[in-house]
Amino acid sequence: METRTPNRLPFHRLAVFPVLLAQLIVLLIAAVALWQWRGVVAGYSGLCGGLIVLLPNIYFAHKAFRFTGARAAQAIVRSFYAGEAGKLILTAVLFALTFAGVKPLMPLAVFGVFLLTQAVSWFAPLLMRTRLSRP
Repeated sequence: METRTPNRLPFHRLAVFPVLLAQLIVLLIAAVALWQWRGVVAGYSGLCGGLIVLLPNIYFAHKAFRFTGARAAQAIVRSFYAGEAGKLILTAVLFALTFAGVKPLMPLAVFGVFLLTQAVSWFAPLLMRTRLSRP
């Protein structure tokens, strides 16, 4: 079996980078808005909720997009599965750490910014630089 070395692009050149950047901007705006509107606890609770989305997505992007080319098709599929499994585990761990270790905490702010930041990925096709061609 032939060992493949990943054809790596710099992280900021990955097609998913605009989505991650948009998630970062949304979570920061939401955390600052909560901090101004509801206080410090709401602000850092919202920041925690947004980071629970962003950090696993960065891990997934790093893991899933490290191979390119048709010859690396099996490695690409394996890396996507590994990236998604790691993302789910990391999300669960970050939720557990947040609720166990951050006191005081506003759960509504955590879940609100979590959902808001996650919603950015729903609009990912609009943020991607490369467009898929239609037949």
